Amino acid sequence: MEALVKYDKGPGNVRLQEMAEPKVENGMVLLEVNSCGICGTDLHVYHDTFKNYPPVILGHEFSGRVVDKGNHTDGIALGQRYSVLGALTVICNDCEYCHSGEFMFCKAKRGMGHGVNGAFTKYVAARPDQLYATEDHVSDDVSALVEPFAVAVHAVGEIAHLQFGDTVLLSGPGPIGMLLLKMLLAQGIKTIVAGTSEDADKLETAKTWGAHTVVKVDQEDLQAIVRDETRGKGVDIAFETAGAAASAANCLQAIRPLGQYVQVGHFGKDIRIPFDLSAFRQLTIKGSVGYTRATWDRAIEIINQGTIRLEDVITHRMPLTDWKKGFELMEQKKALKILLSPQ
Repeated sequence: MEALVKYDKGPGNVRLQEMAEPKVENGMVLLEVNSCGICGTDLHVYHDTFKNYPPVILGHEFSGRVVDKGNHTDGIALGQRYSVLGALTVICNDCEYCHSGEFMFCKAKRGMGHGVNGAFTKYVAARPDQLYATEDHVSDDVSALVEPFAVAVHAVGEIAHLQFGDTVLLSGPGPIGMLLLKMLLAQGIKTIVAGTSEDADKLETAKTWGAHTVVKVDQEDLQAIVRDETRGKGVDIAFETAGAAASAANCLQAIRPLGQYVQVGHFGKDIRIPFDLSAFRQLTIKGSVGYTRATWDRAIEIINQGTIRLEDVITHRMPLTDWKKGFELMEQKKALKILLSPQ
C-alpha cells in the first residue's frame, strides 16, 4: 500500500513509498482510512523537531471503517466507522500514569504517526480499546477531527479553570487554537484572539465565529487593546497555542495578577520569555498536552450532541499524493485543518 513515510532521521526525509499492509492479528482490527488530518506534530516530525522512530508512517488524526478483524474483538462490527485514539498504541499499562488514565506521560508510550505506523495510508491496525464511535449523523470528516478536538477539550475543559465573566486571550489562531476558540465560544467566554498579519484570514474567521476582538500583533498594540477590553485589569486566562516566543511573552504580559497561563503550543526549541512575571503576578502556570481516555469520551459526547460545529474547521481536502501541497499550506498558515485521503 502507498504511505507517507518518515524514512530516516533528520530534517525532511519524508516521501510516498510502498509499505506492507498490516496483518490482522488476534485482538486487533483492520480499518480502511477515510481521511487523516495534517497536524502540527506531522510538521515537527518532518523537520525532525519531534521525537520519531523511522521508518514510520505519519498521520494520527483519522477515522476509518473496519474491514477485517481477528479473534477476541467482540462488539466490533465489520463496516462500523470509528475514530482511533492512536496515542496509546504502545503503553506499559503498569505505571502510575497508565493506571490513572494519564497515558501521555508513560515512559514507554509510542503513538501513531511518529512512534508506530500511522494513518497517511490506506489501512491501519488498532486494538478495540482504541476505537471510539461517533453517531451516524456525524460525517466521516468530522469523525477524523476527534483527536485534535480532544486536545482543545482537554486544554479548555480540563486544564484551565474558567468562570462565567472571564476574559481570555487566545494567542495563535492555528488549527488547535481555533478548536480552542470553538470551546470557549460555546461557553460564552469573551475571547480576544491574537495573531500576525499572516493570520489575517484566520483572524477574520475567528471574528465571524464570534470572537469578541481580533488583533494583528505586528500592526496593533495588543497590550493596549487588552487593557481597554479589561478596564486595565488584564485577561483572566491566556492560552498560548502558536508555539512562538513572542506569543508566549505577549500572553504573560497580558495576564492579570493571580491569573492563569496555559501552554498548548509546541516551540520545538528553547525560548526566552519574561518569566519573572509568573512570580511578580503570582500566576498559575499550566501545561496542556494531549488528553486522557476521559477526554475522548467527553469529546465524542460533544460531537455527537452537535453543540459545537466542526465542519468549518476543515478548509482543504486533497488526495494523499498532494501531501507536499498540504504541508506547504500549513507551514504558510494558509489553512486550518487539511484532510488527506488515500486513493
